[in-house]
Amino acid sequence: MEPDLEILSLVFPKLSSQLRLALHQLQLVAAQLVPAAKREKDPELDARASVLDQSYYRILRLVNELSSTAWFSQEKIARLKNVDVVELVQQVFASAESLAHLTGHDLHLICPKDTLLCAVDRSALEQLLYHLLSNALKFTPPGGRVTLEVQFASREVRILVSDTGCGIPQEVLPTLFSCGLTQEELPVPPHGAGLGLMLCHRIAQVHGGSLTADSKVGKGSIFTLTLPVHLVNQIGISDVPFAYEGGFNAALLNLADALPAAAFRIRSF
Repeated sequence: MEPDLEILSLVFPKLSSQLRLALHQLQLVAAQLVPAAKREKDPELDARASVLDQSYYRILRLVNELSSTAWFSQEKIARLKNVDVVELVQQVFASAESLAHLTGHDLHLICPKDTLLCAVDRSALEQLLYHLLSNALKFTPPGGRVTLEVQFASREVRILVSDTGCGIPQEVLPTLFSCGLTQEELPVPPHGAGLGLMLCHRIAQVHGGSLTADSKVGKGSIFTLTLPVHLVNQIGISDVPFAYEGGFNAALLNLADALPAAAFRIRSF
């Protein structure tokens, strides 16, 4: 039975705020027990502590996902600002590419234009792109290829995330954005609440766009986000992210499920 999305949109954000407070307290204690100065001097300690950091980031990502279920509310509207979508995509790609050597993937960006202004909710679009990239990395073996591509038409922009991973069974595709994948349908242990693709689909809908998937088992998947190109009345161009990341690296947080523990070592930076 599918969840009541309207109820989730009311309950989960409240739950996430309580979990966020508890996580903050845990992080403060962990930082006192294993301070960065000690980790810098002790590679073995740093490696062990990185597992703790990775778990923290994964839980925080899950909490943010629960908070984002507010998008399922029928009254939810996007916080539209005129944003350079090309720049946004390039920034997300650059963040992911900087970590690709740790996952063993080959990341590519295809974008034939230097700029394109479009009215979007910047933080929501970033969350959507990071989620699709995280899935692509998780379900593509090391050495595989993940591509982020931007295509342009007269009144719309399409952003594609494709991979050479395991693919999704054809019988699953029709319900992919309504109930997600079950554990039996996934080739590796899943992370998160299973709401990620549902959230991505809802974000696309609220923007007046669409999110579709095409996939072949053993060949890979292509997720295509289509957004209408239009502008809103405002002074200037907004490029300030609104999403709460707790002061952490956005790529580490949003790709936490797809990264190895080595990505969270102090000595890696």
